[in-house]
Amino acid sequence: MIKQFDAYSLLNRNTFGIEAKAARFVEFSSTDALRAFLGTGFAGESLVIGGGSNLLFVGDFDGTVFHSAITDIEIVEETATDVLLRVGSGVNWDDLVAYTVEKGWYGLENLSLIPGEVGASAVQNVGAYGVEAGDLIEKVETIRIADVAACLFTKIDCDFAYRHSIFKDAEKGKHIVTYVTYRLKKAADFKLSYGNLKDKVDELGGATLANVRRAVCEIREAKLPNPAEIGSAGSFFMNPVVTAEKAAQLKDEYPAMPQYQLSDGNVKLSAGWLIEQCGWKQTPHSHVGVYKHQALVVVNLGGATGNEVLDFASAVVDSVKEKFGVCLNMEVNVIG
Repeated sequence: MIKQFDAYSLLNRNTFGIEAKAARFVEFSSTDALRAFLGTGFAGESLVIGGGSNLLFVGDFDGTVFHSAITDIEIVEETATDVLLRVGSGVNWDDLVAYTVEKGWYGLENLSLIPGEVGASAVQNVGAYGVEAGDLIEKVETIRIADVAACLFTKIDCDFAYRHSIFKDAEKGKHIVTYVTYRLKKAADFKLSYGNLKDKVDELGGATLANVRRAVCEIREAKLPNPAEIGSAGSFFMNPVVTAEKAAQLKDEYPAMPQYQLSDGNVKLSAGWLIEQCGWKQTPHSHVGVYKHQALVVVNLGGATGNEVLDFASAVVDSVKEKFGVCLNMEVNVIG
């Protein structure tokens, strides 16, 4: 089934709470419906959105916005150790995590309470607390817009890296994700070393699926705003990755700087810490600022335009570059 609207307001389709309009908005509830729509001779600029949690509109979108309403979940294979779960791209991400935890399947629990939908998990390679969606994704099904072909991307094809996939690079804007298949485990394989997660899990009674999910939710709720109350896109910037030499130089100068060793020898820094050291918690603009509990989050303080948010973010980037010699890259997609 296809639902189609013209001159569609996107105010409630982006978590920043910024007004923008799409020339056309199309929601599809099946792969067949999507292919039929595209096959009628669709042309023009397109944008695929999920929960709108990773978007910053700086103007109207003079094209077609697609949204998936494919919400079925299917076990496609099950063994004594693994479960392959095929999930519609329109399923709410945290609903999926809650479902897998209730079923006793391990893998997604660290990704609790991340806003958005399943399709975006593959495009953005969402991650938190030492786990990324790409770690669990087995394959991604799409419809290619140009020729309406059904395409299948394996984990290797997807080229997953930190907040990266092929859908943000070589295949950007060419596909609409319809299903994502995850490989989950039936035995515990907890990853608790990131940040204060282990301490929180121990406080709740020890490592179980339910406790890990609860710990992640409580930590996130304590430091991230509720988009229903304060407009934001969650983490606005990616945590920067620097060479070991640069990290050592910074550690000498700033001994309290958090650093995380990566397997490739590089070092990940905390963007939130860098931003806070530049004084941005105390320096909001009239409509924009950083969140009081987490400087990594840029917030709409009320009535902000997309351009005001972008100007504020640019000033933050400049200050971190000047103070630390480190470049911050935005995690959000700027549209318009």
